[in-house]
Amino acid sequence: MSISRRTLGLYGGIAIASLVAPFVFDTYISQLTVLWVMVLFAITWDAMGGQMGYNSLGNIFFFGAGMYISAVVQIGLHYDVAQYTAAYGAIKVDFTQAQYHVGLVLGTIVAALGSVVLAVVLSWVVFGLRGPYFAIGTLGIALAAGELVGAWEYVGAGSGISLPVFPGEPEVGERFFYFAFFIAAVLSFFFFRWLYGTRFGLAINAIRDDEEKAEAMGIRTMRYKTITWALSAFFLGICGSLFGNYNIFIEPLEVAFATVVFGIPMVVMALLGGKGTLWGPVIGAILYHVIKEATWKYFLGWQWVALGLLIVVTVVFFQQGIMGWAQDKWPELFGIEVEEDSAEGDREAA
Repeated sequence: MSISRRTLGLYGGIAIASLVAPFVFDTYISQLTVLWVMVLFAITWDAMGGQMGYNSLGNIFFFGAGMYISAVVQIGLHYDVAQYTAAYGAIKVDFTQAQYHVGLVLGTIVAALGSVVLAVVLSWVVFGLRGPYFAIGTLGIALAAGELVGAWEYVGAGSGISLPVFPGEPEVGERFFYFAFFIAAVLSFFFFRWLYGTRFGLAINAIRDDEEKAEAMGIRTMRYKTITWALSAFFLGICGSLFGNYNIFIEPLEVAFATVVFGIPMVVMALLGGKGTLWGPVIGAILYHVIKEATWKYFLGWQWVALGLLIVVTVVFFQQGIMGWAQDKWPELFGIEVEEDSAEGDREAA
């Protein structure tokens, strides 16, 4: 897939701004870090909901699963997990710098692969559902996971797990995780950009448009649906592993499987920017995150009301999203050709 000079310039500008941002706006580095988390959330959700037409409300499950898988791997390399998660003071914990980084890398790899395995296993159940039943089914998985992990003493149950602290200065740790999330989000963006330009992308778009016709054409829909969900789970597992270490503490309901805080916004961000488009989820994630941070700062106590109104307005009045609206308004900027006869006919009909 060729890249135009204008697109290359856009990528270059974003890359430079992203690399400079944590040094210029160091006061807001935590907000900038979470911004990349939101971008990755929106991109991975859109692979299912936008490109394939399966609106999942439970993708947060893979984020939380990756978080706990990574934690168990990191701790289990050097300590007994059950003793580590027991009452405070049960064992003395001391991770060296090498142990921390090796554990983080291995934990992230296992979290990504483990999330893929979970996606494949769950696909045998949830892809028997369609439409709102699929959405509710996936939401049920995420909610059930939070409750089950909250009762599992081996991983700390509802008390959660304290993860190793980054072995270095706090500022270095903040920038380390900023760039880790930045790289993860960029890799997911370019991977799905490539994927949508292949025959695979055409196949999942065919499933979105009419799954029965796609099956009649010989497309193995179950295989494509499973692979797409597994790919989303792969990047969400990585994100969960990194976020658990960034947050230092993980807990099932408010951090790992936080449906209200992270799960629902995945959907909102993609819808706001324009689902089924390449840049829509990215734009939606940025706009949603800015609005969220502004309401938390200036409308504390009313922030959920403001975000709820944003969801209502987006779903009811702005279903095509920002990118969909822009493509209709200025099609030539997006390489969309509008036939003259069609345009004239539309004007005459109006």
